[in-house]
Amino acid sequence: MARTPSGTISAVATEFALSKVVTAISNAVEAVVNCAGHDCDPNDIVVIQSGWARISRRAFRVKATPTVDTLVLEQADTTSLTLYPAGGGAGSLVKVNTWVQLTSTLNPTSSGGEAKKVTYKFQESDQEFSINDGFSAVDRGFDMDADAITTPGYLALRKLTEVQIDTVMRKVAKSGATSYLPCTVNLNEEEIETDGQIVVCKVAVSGNARSTRYATPAVV
Repeated sequence: MARTPSGTISAVATEFALSKVVTAISNAVEAVVNCAGHDCDPNDIVVIQSGWARISRRAFRVKATPTVDTLVLEQADTTSLTLYPAGGGAGSLVKVNTWVQLTSTLNPTSSGGEAKKVTYKFQESDQEFSINDGFSAVDRGFDMDADAITTPGYLALRKLTEVQIDTVMRKVAKSGATSYLPCTVNLNEEEIETDGQIVVCKVAVSGNARSTRYATPAVV
């Protein structure tokens, strides 16, 4: 069913657990991660660093924890041995511990994430061809009420801007559809004043990887 952005709730991750070593990731429709003492529960969000570039730096939801040393990544399809060579998935993971909701936001924008095209033509031909060459970087932005300066969300954005560490942005629509984008954020505290409109500050979000989307929210 179609929906509008109205009612979408955004949040950023402000605290992460200590990084854990990942010794292996399976080739499966939903990858199984070997990580001793992972300390994760179902519905936790983890950011993966992996030798498999297509899942590295992406955020995934934990679907199940069969043992204290293994966990299943929801929608992490690693069945292709061409894209995910056996034995090459080792790396690390970090779990999101704390989310802070962003309030008084407006005018959301987004760009990027689409396939990048390379167009070429052989000298002997008058026909051009095109092929896909990965995906463009994801950029998001939004305005925030300048008078939200004392809210937890504003303060979280200010701190993340100062330290410029990686975070994760979560968006939950009214329908329950949820997306997670590993990113860095920048809060520009210069007030934007326009007649007939509220005073705002601008926030830029720079994606570190592709978004991961789920049809339903995490159950906590």
